[in-house]
Amino acid sequence: MSVLSHILTSKNQHHPLLALLLDPDKKIDYTSLLSNLNEVDLIFVGGSTGSNTEACIKSIRPYTTKPIVLFPGNIAQFTPLADALLFLTLLNARKPEVLIEPHLQVAQQVLHSGIESVPMGYILIDGARKSSVEIATRCTPIPQNKLDTIVSTAIAGQLLGKQLIYLEAGSGARSSVAPEIIREVSSQVQLPLIVGGGISSPEAMLRAFDAGADIVVIGNYFEQNPDEIGTFARIKREKYGE
Repeated sequence: MSVLSHILTSKNQHHPLLALLLDPDKKIDYTSLLSNLNEVDLIFVGGSTGSNTEACIKSIRPYTTKPIVLFPGNIAQFTPLADALLFLTLLNARKPEVLIEPHLQVAQQVLHSGIESVPMGYILIDGARKSSVEIATRCTPIPQNKLDTIVSTAIAGQLLGKQLIYLEAGSGARSSVAPEIIREVSSQVQLPLIVGGGISSPEAMLRAFDAGADIVVIGNYFEQNPDEIGTFARIKREKYGE
């Protein structure tokens, strides 16, 4: 089953997914992390800078049966060793060098690699802290009180043919995406909805799922607290099933 099919099936069955996001350029305690990889449903690999993606995937592949999905911040992070690629468009972007230029530089390489490529609309939301994405792209995040703008941006992504929508508060956000935002976007957009940034407790994860998130992504917190992955996964299973 393709990664997108897996996501769509889980959405249709009302079984939300928990994803671990690994930044391949961070110094991470892999000793504890590796033993917890199979607790999550998906493993996203990528960051705003750097190019150690291939080495990261090689190091974790023997320890997991879960899909490894590229979530790249730049073209140097592309590798066909992953199971799928989130071919993302930053919908906040207004400059060609962010909006389309990176796609042009890697398009032929992606096509000829044969990797599953999933078009995704990526929306940067203000998380009360300047994120690495904001710094790297110089794109202005949408304030959380601009609900209509956020919803319109997500709808535009769907109309442009994206297969996923990602609401991102940014790495290490002080404020995760508010449940009312998730709820409204979920009600207006039929695509699987991914939510990430600033989620650091099972309660915050459940709030996102209850509001309509189909996938919750946790990066910083799991990288720093790998032994907590099993707790989050267990709580998710207890409420929503496998």
